[in-house]
Amino acid sequence: MIQFENYIIRPLENSDLEPYFDLVERNRKRLEDFFTGTTSRTKSKEETKAFIAEMVKKRATKAYFPFILADRNTGYFIGFFDLKNVDWSIPKTEIGCYTDKDFAGQGITSKAMKHFVTYCFKEFGFKKIFLRTHESNKAVQAIAEKCGFEKEGVIRMDYKTTSGELIDLIYYGKLK
Repeated sequence: MIQFENYIIRPLENSDLEPYFDLVERNRKRLEDFFTGTTSRTKSKEETKAFIAEMVKKRATKAYFPFILADRNTGYFIGFFDLKNVDWSIPKTEIGCYTDKDFAGQGITSKAMKHFVTYCFKEFGFKKIFLRTHESNKAVQAIAEKCGFEKEGVIRMDYKTTSGELIDLIYYGKLK
């Protein structure tokens, strides 16, 4: 668990169904293109319950790690972080995140990312953390740079959006 200012980053749990579903539902339109799995698997609370259970199960195998960013005083979910594409032979992982539309642009995600990356290097022993983003996502590019990630390049036709379009992604990496 990570605490900073009025916020907390902690593992997502099966008991988080209601606030997690609400976070996705509030931001569904923003997430559709680049969080395809999330938006397609959370259309109802029943689907979301199964999706959360699957994420939590993957954590037990150390293949995937879902976290929520919440207001420490109210418990209100304002963001989500995950570690995916874990490669323990390196060891490295990809970090993903999204922030509630009402909290975007306030600097919270940048601060959270800094704390979370430090935690991930220390707690998991990763040597590299990387992230991928589309050229249109200037906010994530700015967050990556503020958090010490370096642009490593563009991988062409690296992701398929919900609409089926193949797009290029910018890769950023940070070494321990």
